[in-house]
Amino acid sequence: MSLIELRGVSKIYHLGGEEIRALDDVDLDIEGGEFISIIGPSGSGKSTLMHVLGCLDSPTKGSFKLDGTEISTASGSQLARIRNEKIGFVFQFFNLLPKLSVLQNVELPMVYAGASAKERRERAMEALHLVEMDNRAKHRPMQLSGGQQQRAAIARALVNNPKIVFADEPTGNLDSHTGETILRLFHELSRKGRTIALVTHDPEIAAVTPRRIEIRDGKIATNVDARLAGAKEGPKFDIGTNAP
Repeated sequence: MSLIELRGVSKIYHLGGEEIRALDDVDLDIEGGEFISIIGPSGSGKSTLMHVLGCLDSPTKGSFKLDGTEISTASGSQLARIRNEKIGFVFQFFNLLPKLSVLQNVELPMVYAGASAKERRERAMEALHLVEMDNRAKHRPMQLSGGQQQRAAIARALVNNPKIVFADEPTGNLDSHTGETILRLFHELSRKGRTIALVTHDPEIAAVTPRRIEIRDGKIATNVDARLAGAKEGPKFDIGTNAP
């Protein structure tokens, strides 16, 4: 069984009497441990797909299973629990709380899960060690570089040991060298068995992932797995500049 299974998934909006199919009859499987990119221009449906896969929104029709659980019929409270337990998110602008230390920011998902203070600290430090940020645990976000803030955000996404991490334009606010470092980190996490889905509009960023899923007009236009296509080289991380 795949970690994610979508069958005939559509997301339909009605605006002024017009039917808008943000997703249109999508079939998709994602296996555990994959490092994939979801790519497409603005308005293509890639963000809608991420919202559905990340349990931030429910499909209008079709079946969506995450780790064997049917998601399409889940209630709001069920979706919130699933997001906290099975999904991690990393965003372009880090979304760290400025008045909290790095350690406290990383602990937040476990606060919502009801973990004890001792467990929160231990697991947060383990996650920070994984991204080589344990020596910055007492710092506040504004005392960190952009790359360090993104590493802290990745630690926060990993702290509940999620089944999949969604990274939405995670290098978009970083210079090219720092962005390359973050992409290498995602690749290493995937090598260790983490499932990573990178959402981007940038083909150069998508090119570093072994599998690329292109969305156009709410449909999967291409679904290319470099490993199955016989590519022998690992991902290239010469991503150019991606900072605004």
